[in-house]
Amino acid sequence: MNQITTKELAEKIKNNENVNVIDVREDDEVAQGKIPGAKHIPLGEVPERLDEIDQDKHYYMVCRSGGRSGRASEFLDTQGYDITNVDGGMLAWDEDVEK
Repeated sequence: MNQITTKELAEKIKNNENVNVIDVREDDEVAQGKIPGAKHIPLGEVPERLDEIDQDKHYYMVCRSGGRSGRASEFLDTQGYDITNVDGGMLAWDEDVEK
C-alpha cells in the first residue's frame, strides 16, 4: 500500500497540486476539523458510495491515526482505485483545518 506523511501531503497542498483527499472518520470527528477540501465518506459507507469516487483520479485516504484509512485504502485498491494512505492521520496533521 502506498503511504505518504502528513508533511508531504501538506507540501503538495501548499504547492497547489491537485490532490483529492477522502476523510473516512465519523461525523463527530470530522466536525472538529478536516483537511481543507477533503471529501467526507465514513469508512462504513465507502463500499456503497463508490460512485462518488472517480477511478481516473488519485486519492489520499485519511482518518484519525491511519488505521481506518489503511483499511479503506486496501479495499479501494482491490476495486482498482489509485490510493495512497496518509500515515499518522489527523493526529499528525499540523496544518489548518476546515470546519
